[in-house]
Amino acid sequence: MFKRICLPVLIVLSVIITACAEKSTPTPVPVNDLLAKILARGTIVIATDSEYPPQSVSVPGAKRLENTKCSQNESTANQFTGFDVDSAIEIATRLGVEACFVTPQWSQLISGNWDDRWDISIGSMAITEERMKALYFTQPYYSTPASIFVHKDNTTFSTPADLSGKRVGACTGCGYEDYLRGKLVMPNNPIEYVVIDAEIVGYQIDLPALEDLAIGDGVNVDGVLTGQPTGLEAIKNGLPIKLLGDPVYFEYLAAAVDKKSGLDSLGLAVRITEIIREMHTDGALVEISMKYYDVDYATIASQFDVKPLGQLP
Repeated sequence: MFKRICLPVLIVLSVIITACAEKSTPTPVPVNDLLAKILARGTIVIATDSEYPPQSVSVPGAKRLENTKCSQNESTANQFTGFDVDSAIEIATRLGVEACFVTPQWSQLISGNWDDRWDISIGSMAITEERMKALYFTQPYYSTPASIFVHKDNTTFSTPADLSGKRVGACTGCGYEDYLRGKLVMPNNPIEYVVIDAEIVGYQIDLPALEDLAIGDGVNVDGVLTGQPTGLEAIKNGLPIKLLGDPVYFEYLAAAVDKKSGLDSLGLAVRITEIIREMHTDGALVEISMKYYDVDYATIASQFDVKPLGQLP
């Protein structure tokens, strides 16, 4: 009699316990998926630049946020500011994770093989065919004119073409250097070369080139090729330089992910592209652009078609 009563009860209890166990079992994180790892960790490690105003610059004296998930060798969001930084923070927020920042060398970024030391670059990197060999590019988040700057007192040059054969500064490994060498190839973006056979003076970053230009008299350089916002910001901060003529080309700037990551990184590029498109649609990127540049550099980037690049599904 006792067994006849308890057997159904035991069966019911077994079903309940099994159901509860199944319900409480966490969903396993895919071991080879970068996006899944980021979501599980709660942080995204973003490569940027600490000396590239107004795109990104470190905030002097800023202390790490309390209760941050960022590692000790990573900076927290409040320790950087700029267009790239605000864009990156908003992307991280929409992804549902905390933004953490690191500052590797530019040459490390464009070559890929990051060894999973950071997850993504959000640092005004232009899409080029050469870089696509090592990196996945997202939908561009903004687009800027590449322009020539000269000393404000210069009366010798009236158009960028006048810098042909002259000493022109540019950041080493940047699209600007490739342009001056006549070998810049940007997908969906034909280039017309108007500065020919320039003597290239290479710099690690743009600002020292502009500072050398500000000395005047062509001592170091006769002109500098850089992003128009960077040159205009230098003028705003007091450097005696000026914009020369029309832009020589336009560059489309996107987030980039390492193809050679130890984890599958394509899914991250796809998800960030979705978020950037959302930010284009709801005006978030226009708002950030106006905050730092007083110009809408975002809208044109929303019209760039990444499908012909053949990287994203």
